[in-house]
Amino acid sequence: QVQLVESGGRLVQAGGSLRLSCAASGSIFSVNVMNWYRQVPGKAREWVTSSTIAGTTNYLDSVKGRFTISRDYSKNTVDLQMDSLKPEDTAVYYCNAIGVRLRDGTFLQGNYWGQGTQVTVSS
Repeated sequence: QVQLVESGGRLVQAGGSLRLSCAASGSIFSVNVMNWYRQVPGKAREWVTSSTIAGTTNYLDSVKGRFTISRDYSKNTVDLQMDSLKPEDTAVYYCNAIGVRLRDGTFLQGNYWGQGTQVTVSS
């Protein structure tokens, strides 16, 4: 019912910028919280940033001042602008949605994930 598709990941040099996008589809009216996570092979998935339907944003300390999350509530998309990238930002980045209201009024409390997009920052 709910699908998330990320795009924008690629190889970039340290100090560079990248913008990831995530589109939620499936007759969606609204999404309560949209998050970005990242994962490095062999490590647990790590929360990076979140944006609530009220407009509140939060960031992992290590990305504060460098990453910016933004949402288009009408399109149910969320972007992640990443500046001053570091090699340690290299990971697969995942879009996540929590609390989805469909156009027919149904509320889905589930946790939805995209397939991930690879970001590689070279030193």
